[in-house]
Amino acid sequence: MSDTALVVMARYPLPGTTKTRLARTLGDKETRKLYQAFLIDLANHFASTDCDLYWAYTPAAIDYTAFIDTLVPHLAGASRSFPQQGTDFAARLLHAFQWTRQQGYASTILIGSDSPHVTRELVTQAREALQEANVVLGPADDGGYYLIAMREPHDVFSDIPMSTSVVTALTLARAKGLGLTTRLIEPLFDVDEYTDLLRLAELLRLNSALAPVTAALIASQRSLYDHDSIHACDPAARHPAALDLP
Repeated sequence: MSDTALVVMARYPLPGTTKTRLARTLGDKETRKLYQAFLIDLANHFASTDCDLYWAYTPAAIDYTAFIDTLVPHLAGASRSFPQQGTDFAARLLHAFQWTRQQGYASTILIGSDSPHVTRELVTQAREALQEANVVLGPADDGGYYLIAMREPHDVFSDIPMSTSVVTALTLARAKGLGLTTRLIEPLFDVDEYTDLLRLAELLRLNSALAPVTAALIASQRSLYDHDSIHACDPAARHPAALDLP
């Protein structure tokens, strides 16, 4: 058993519930394929690191371990899972840290499932930063964060308006108010809107090793990820800020 748990906040890709902003452009079927590619890449990246890999999943009724094993049968048994619990996302994040602490982990690093290009090096940065800080954040370009790490389950989540451009700033302020030290690691972007997907496609065109399965899927269906094609089929994509949050 490692002293550090790496937790991926994930979901079972039911139609209409997964990456809904992307689904408005790609459709449910293609969005499901894309999300499963994200999960496969994350499993391949992190199932054999110095951290123990967990999936914090929703909905709770799903056998998520079996689902992951069907996606990456060569890694069957290499990761474990537990259901998310809480009335909102802030509560579910806190519960994940509480759960891993109860399992005896000295540190927990939590990432989202919508950044398949998160590297082992970034996780290592977070793990090292925890030696000097209570809370470590990997800031995302949209004002949120793609990674948060703590040694203890401090509540730096309550009353933070999730899915807004001030999440990281308010989280840092809340941590400071609790007397906690903080560190930031390298920024990254996550994939919520179609513009994020186009950015990921270009990144993977230059370096497919960052997320090989996702890169192969995008390359095999290039027209679905073409900027002009998306604008033509989805007028709302011209104004991504106007898209509804899931």
